[in-house]
Amino acid sequence: MRVGVVFPQTEMMADPLAIRDYAQTAESLGYQHILAYDHVLGANPDRTGGWTGPYDYQDTFYELFVLFSYLAGVTERLEFTSGVFILPQRQTALFAKQAATLDVLCQGRLRIGIGTGWNEVEYEALDQDFRTRGRRQEEQVTLLRRYWTEPLVTFTGVWETVSDAGIAPLPVQRPIPIWFGGNADTVLRRMARLGDGWMPPHRTPQDAAPALDRLESYLAENGRSRDDFGFEPRLHWRLGSLDTLLELARAWQEAGATHISINTMDAGFTSPQQHLTALQAFSEGMGLAP
Repeated sequence: MRVGVVFPQTEMMADPLAIRDYAQTAESLGYQHILAYDHVLGANPDRTGGWTGPYDYQDTFYELFVLFSYLAGVTERLEFTSGVFILPQRQTALFAKQAATLDVLCQGRLRIGIGTGWNEVEYEALDQDFRTRGRRQEEQVTLLRRYWTEPLVTFTGVWETVSDAGIAPLPVQRPIPIWFGGNADTVLRRMARLGDGWMPPHRTPQDAAPALDRLESYLAENGRSRDDFGFEPRLHWRLGSLDTLLELARAWQEAGATHISINTMDAGFTSPQQHLTALQAFSEGMGLAP
């Protein structure tokens, strides 16, 4: 099981050196990937009509392609993964180009998690349709894989048209792995057909068991199995002691997790060093340090 960290972006100061030091320290502690969340815009909770959501305009979210490109230049082994890019609010060709460029710059250390999102304000501002996001995402995944493996693409879909064109350079990984977030039944069916892995929102293996059972059946319907399908839950430092988290990590591994990430946000930390101290304790408990 590969063990990674969740970048504490809502609690990370706007300091490139602090961000560099965080990633380099995580790598030195034996962590194998760094996962970051995606939002382009945050809404004002006092806006006309009101607003509810886990994040608003005051929460910091670094643009992931820019962040990962920066970190690619200051690390050697860390894999970069999104948890998750809100794919349907983006232009597919531009996303394909950005991802391919990053994959070249980091020499294949990229894994893309995607989702449909919940923030309708972002879709409006980015001039995309919130109502069709799930169906559009399916078409986007098909097209992305073609962009990443073919020098020239001709494609006509419901939302996308490409007339004998392509991106260059192509990525190192052909195609770049695409994992799915979410746990609705339609999402499980979609990832069983189109995905390389799942990033579940469940806190424990027991909570995830019913969805995992359904996912296995949907994979089988598509001639696939969990043997060739990734599975990455997240642990939350704020929800238990170190011993509890280590026990939960072992339970996830027994449940078939191929990856796991430790999230130190919302634990009352006020400095990057406090996040790193927690990561060091978890690394030692998991025996990660090289």
